[in-house]
Amino acid sequence: MSILSTEQLGHSYHDRWLFKDLHFGIERGDRFALVGINGTGKSTLLKILSGIEFPTAGKVVSEKELRVGYLDQDPRFDDFNTINDFIFHAGNEALQLIKEYENLLQEEVFQEDKVAEITERITALNAWEYEHEITTILSRLGITKLDQQISTLSGGQQKRLSLAKLLISDPDVYLLDEPTNHLDIETIEWLENLLTTNQKTVIFITHDRYFLDNVCTEIRELDQGKLYTYKGKYSYFLEKKAERESLSDIELAKNLSLLKKELEWMRRQPKARGTKSKSRITAFHDLDAKSKKGSGKEQVQLSVKIARQGNKILELDNISKSFNENIILQDFSYVFKKGDRIGLAGKNGTGKSTFLNLITQESLPDSGKIDIGETTVYGYYRQNGLPLEEGERVIDVVKNVAEYIKLASGELITASQLLTKFLFPPEKQFGFVNKLSGGERKRLQLMRVLMKNPNFLILDEPSNDLDIDTLNVLEDFLENYQGILILVSHDRYLLDKLSDQLFIFTEDPELIIYNGNYSDFKIEQEDKAKLEKLKLSKPVIEKPIPLEKNEQIKVLSFKEEQEILSLEKEVHGLEETINSKTFEMNGVSEHTILSQLAEEIQVLTSKLDAKSERWMELLEKKN
Repeated sequence: MSILSTEQLGHSYHDRWLFKDLHFGIERGDRFALVGINGTGKSTLLKILSGIEFPTAGKVVSEKELRVGYLDQDPRFDDFNTINDFIFHAGNEALQLIKEYENLLQEEVFQEDKVAEITERITALNAWEYEHEITTILSRLGITKLDQQISTLSGGQQKRLSLAKLLISDPDVYLLDEPTNHLDIETIEWLENLLTTNQKTVIFITHDRYFLDNVCTEIRELDQGKLYTYKGKYSYFLEKKAERESLSDIELAKNLSLLKKELEWMRRQPKARGTKSKSRITAFHDLDAKSKKGSGKEQVQLSVKIARQGNKILELDNISKSFNENIILQDFSYVFKKGDRIGLAGKNGTGKSTFLNLITQESLPDSGKIDIGETTVYGYYRQNGLPLEEGERVIDVVKNVAEYIKLASGELITASQLLTKFLFPPEKQFGFVNKLSGGERKRLQLMRVLMKNPNFLILDEPSNDLDIDTLNVLEDFLENYQGILILVSHDRYLLDKLSDQLFIFTEDPELIIYNGNYSDFKIEQEDKAKLEKLKLSKPVIEKPIPLEKNEQIKVLSFKEEQEILSLEKEVHGLEETINSKTFEMNGVSEHTILSQLAEEIQVLTSKLDAKSERWMELLEKKN
């Protein structure tokens, strides 16, 4: 039974219908991803479902007293000053008590009586688990200073704050617009687990294909105003979408053939047009409209010439950087080589952006040397987007860089032609930049970076706000890109596909270089954790004093005496074998071999435990 549904839902924007006659239902426990190219109306549909916007046509019907929570791409906090005000603003007694309790704990003078009173009231409401959940959510999203002014937060911090409030409120239906933006990978994995427990109802827009596969049970695609449902994961969606588009292409070819015949019929005897069949004339216009829509498979075309690259590209020699006594980087050296494809990984705030600013010389190191090759041309795609000027048109953004651009084929094209390749038709080209959607702005920024023909490409969170179709085209381009690539992304799929080496930033100033992609690194970390757990569970056995050859055993039988000697050798042999396999495991990165070694160590450890227990039993009997 549907708890939220639409009836003949339609919405137009600037005299253009985004979608029309949408009719679908959402049942409790549904988790589906809403996909489609930028500009199809995905975010608008979520806003309409949440009640923030009203549709042009049709309506949304919901179950009585249904609580719907909405996460906006660009959240607003107009009525709130501090984080505390925003998080605990609710007509919920438990929330208000927890707020009062947290405030009392942060006061310089501890008020024992008040704390005791609040504690008693929280206990009476059985709200301690709720308090623990709130603390966990805030800490996982990096929100610690509850008295901080919201106006001082960055865009990413504000997005995380809005997500925290939504998770704390735990609505009946979650509507999430790009929830993984501005989250590090560990937090995304935590969020995946949170959303897939307790039969939550979740509708979300995302570019993150691993997140999509791990959370959703079906995919709904908004394409040319219609909604298509796919009961499966991303790979199944791609397969079925290709089949649907293939059928659409066949239908389009038939329509064009029929249109040609109908057009000849319409042109004949123009003076007698009024006597023609009205139904046939209407059918002609309908067919004409369908044919003009085409298959709708236009995609961004990426093809730019790469500047020549010399032997010296970029050399880092013992560079160090710190802020306010917080050491970000210490004595790091690296020589970039042709073909380097490096992913930067690590929690937010560990120094990834600082590193990018150092290598592009926007910031200087405290010590060490950075030597940039003469032929190195940077292309820097920034996370914070395009700097916009009031009244600037899309075409001007491109012409400010160059009037003509050379493609990889050697063809020289105009700025307008390049914009068309990036899916900006003429009416968009002469429109204002501040009227573009978030995804369109990012696409424009990407184009402006690539048109400089860089041979050293830095992409800082390129997947934020780009639709999956554009991301697929970008991935294809980057797979064949011959220059240096540095990629900062929380998108694990993107890191796996495009990087073969990681620079891992930790809370320590040491930067770790790992040869492999993110999945390789994750598997290795998990195997190491299992091994450490195995070591901790192994009992500590005190080594007994070896028996002297001529020592007389009075209590034990001869057979038991021989068993002690045999067990001593077996225990020492098993310990040496386990140490040897552990050492071997530390030098292996292949997942299957690591798993096999871990299983062998576990079997050997079980044997060691049994032999040791028998050995100790005999020694106690002897003594």
